[in-house]
Amino acid sequence: MDLGRVGVWWSASWRADDGSTNVAAELEDLGYGALWSSGGFEPGLTERFERLLSATTQMTVASGIVSIWASSPDEIARAVADLDAQYPGRFVLGLGASHAPIVENYSRPYSHMVGYLDVLDAAGPVVGKDRRVLAALGPRMLELARDRAAGAHPYFVPVEHTARARTILGEGPLLAPEVTVVLDRDPTTARELARTFTAGYLTLPNYANNLRSLGFGDDDLAGGGSDRLVDAVVAWGDVDAVATRIREHHAAGADHVCVQVLPAGDSFPLTAYRELAFALLDA
Repeated sequence: MDLGRVGVWWSASWRADDGSTNVAAELEDLGYGALWSSGGFEPGLTERFERLLSATTQMTVASGIVSIWASSPDEIARAVADLDAQYPGRFVLGLGASHAPIVENYSRPYSHMVGYLDVLDAAGPVVGKDRRVLAALGPRMLELARDRAAGAHPYFVPVEHTARARTILGEGPLLAPEVTVVLDRDPTTARELARTFTAGYLTLPNYANNLRSLGFGDDDLAGGGSDRLVDAVVAWGDVDAVATRIREHHAAGADHVCVQVLPAGDSFPLTAYRELAFALLDA
């Protein structure tokens, strides 16, 4: 699975009717290796994945992630097979167990994931081990990603988690963390924008507990995150500062880093991705 060194997180808010498919084509031309986007909570695969595939020619499009509670594995296998028939080898299925506060009847997520993978194994190679990744934070899910998938796609993690994840995965499996970015050199305004992102995620137990395991306390998790926590999970500053953080993830063991730029407004932050491309894609 070749995703290149750096990819782009594609928010579900960027619609096809606002010219965003042209943006996808430019991101490919800039040299980004993959586009990642959430599968949401609708059954099957959202049409967004097909639109991104049709707007590009070679780059990978990956789900980050499809919730294992939203659709049956048989339904997902059929949807992936349909995409693969049109765009052979270009879609990667990212799966995740999501979070208890946003899933009804959230019970035994690890066992549910194991059973989900069992059904996918029986569905054939298009959704086989080499064509899927798992959203993994803790040791058990990282081990499952190592043994039953091509690797792991951790989200909302600092560099320290990337290093720990690589130790658990060992050499070989893909490690593709998401890294959130704010291109702003002013600490006050950069952290203010960053907290519009961190505040919601810190209410989700899986993310909060993962950060606790890395040494962050309750005071760090409160109020959208302490400065120390925000600085750890959001790369802010100028292009050089952000590029340094991305390189730190690579040095810690990441094969591919999925960059999510937080826009200051409602438009897709294409200018930021253009600026970052020159610093990141030759790294």
